[in-house]
Amino acid sequence: MQFLEHELAYRRATARQFTRREALLKMGAGIGGIGLASMLGTAQAAGASPLAPKRPHFAPRAKRLIQLFMPGGPSQVDTFDYKPAIAQHAGERPACVDRKSLRNTKMGLMPSPFGFQQYGQCGKWVSDIFPETAQCVDDICFVHSMHTDIPEHAGGILMTNVGALQPNRPSLGAWLTYGLGAETENLPGFVALSPRAQPRGGLANWGNAFLPGAYAGAYVNIEKMTPDAVIRDLKNTGLSRAEQRKQADLLAKINRLHLQRLERDQNLEAGIQAMEMAFRMQFSVPEVFDVSRESEETRKLYGESEFAKGCLIARRLIEDGVRVVQLSHSIDGYDIAWDTGHGDIVGGHAKLAQACDQGIAALLKDLKGRGLLEETLVVWGGEFGRAPTSEGAKGRDHDHYGYTIWMAGGGVKPGFSYGATDEFGLSAVEKRVHVHDLNATILHLMGLDHEKLTYRYSGRDYRLTDVHGHVVRDVIA
Repeated sequence: MQFLEHELAYRRATARQFTRREALLKMGAGIGGIGLASMLGTAQAAGASPLAPKRPHFAPRAKRLIQLFMPGGPSQVDTFDYKPAIAQHAGERPACVDRKSLRNTKMGLMPSPFGFQQYGQCGKWVSDIFPETAQCVDDICFVHSMHTDIPEHAGGILMTNVGALQPNRPSLGAWLTYGLGAETENLPGFVALSPRAQPRGGLANWGNAFLPGAYAGAYVNIEKMTPDAVIRDLKNTGLSRAEQRKQADLLAKINRLHLQRLERDQNLEAGIQAMEMAFRMQFSVPEVFDVSRESEETRKLYGESEFAKGCLIARRLIEDGVRVVQLSHSIDGYDIAWDTGHGDIVGGHAKLAQACDQGIAALLKDLKGRGLLEETLVVWGGEFGRAPTSEGAKGRDHDHYGYTIWMAGGGVKPGFSYGATDEFGLSAVEKRVHVHDLNATILHLMGLDHEKLTYRYSGRDYRLTDVHGHVVRDVIA
């Protein structure tokens, strides 16, 4: 502590002299000077709390987002896009398939190895591998006409999460926290979760890129669910909370003195914010990640899988004011889990669905039962889908021409299906929706105009959707 106090005194004594411009700025006369000081004080206060709640562009339908991300490309024709015509033409190579640049061009149509049944009042057809999620179809809005730019995992995942093919843009969650802030002072505004493996691309999927550091997602590996172990080195066992608070305040003062001399330094600003957040998180993180605080009935509803526990944590985080939660599905440490569809749709997809189905359904039911679903947007999907043709004997190749995602809560139409692929499920042909359109729609539901949510960097204004994207208004209730 004495060292820090001496350092503070030294930095004050050795601070550089004001330039003439700075002197005029800081010593303005009369009422004008007072007004300027007030404006500067307000700006500084705003900068000190970058995650303070912000007013949206218009009234939002959703106040928070839970993204259930399925990296690897789940097959639309084996999950939620029922295509009986595939079985009728099994082994054939229709003209619409031949026109597409699929790698295994000699393979014919392969029927889904799973049965489909109709569920709910909406009569939605759902694969037998998602029996629990199927019970929730009357709360779900399916989009069957998704398409994206590239059938390659790294690029497709980045396009989904950052709206670009290169890892140099802010993620969707970072844009949302930049635009809206958070409703908590003790947790990050954006939290990314996954059991064991991070989705391909790692940090970029929840990173802030050129946005200020406060808007980056905080990543948590939920393989070990012990509250004290979810984030390493979080607690200080040598100092009391009061002593830590004194040191944190003093260190912040020193850094702000340095920041005044630099006038603007994004890395230093991010460091100041990160240290303050770290101080607060050491007391809030163990509590929010402690699922033993939930009732036995609730824990039983979600089940014991790693993904299911992640769904429960996601609900607890948004209840505590976190704006965005991204929960990525991985299994056996594989970063693009659903890509097991190459070799074995039956074994791979069935195992993956079993690991996440109960947790997904429990999340939707739990949110609805607590009155949270109306203001929470839940989005499920991967970076692309899989072809209706076979790859080898039992697998399917990538398909970026047409695939399915779904949304629930947050102002979307429940029990509704939008758009369509062709009769074999290969290409989006009706009411096509690009990833940019989906992101524009998510921002719109959160009260943000995707064309107005911009950040000036390197001489130009950037936005999540770049120069693309249209809000899909037909899916909004």
